[in-house]
Amino acid sequence: MAEEHRHHLFHHKKEDEPPVEAAVYSETAYGSGPDSAYAETTEAVAYAEPEVDYKKEEKHHKHLQQLGEVGAAAAGAYALYEKHEAKKDPEHAHRHKIEEEVAAAAAVGAGGFAFHEHHEKKESKKEDEEAHGKKHHHLF
Repeated sequence: MAEEHRHHLFHHKKEDEPPVEAAVYSETAYGSGPDSAYAETTEAVAYAEPEVDYKKEEKHHKHLQQLGEVGAAAAGAYALYEKHEAKKDPEHAHRHKIEEEVAAAAAVGAGGFAFHEHHEKKESKKEDEEAHGKKHHHLF
């Protein structure tokens, strides 16, 4: 295997591709002294924005939303399990109550993440519709 493949869950970025140059602007200021030498050269490079694949972005946010939902369900189930264990095992009830609270907090956090990704997905869908010329006509 000559090439190494790195798999990451989030933020895939192609490092090998250089940005696409759109235009280069160069300006040279001339000196007015006895030497008439060049004083300063300024160069500005503008880069073209790569085409955004909104459908791919929407699918990515949908996947993350579903991951958040699964995480919230799993953490909620674990919290309920720990609540049951606290009643069943009075000797270690305090420990089970703490784990229940931690799991409940994790469930709330995962639910918030799923909610956030839901809105990101909706925003990506809206940007896709705007980019492809679909207009929304509101009557009221």
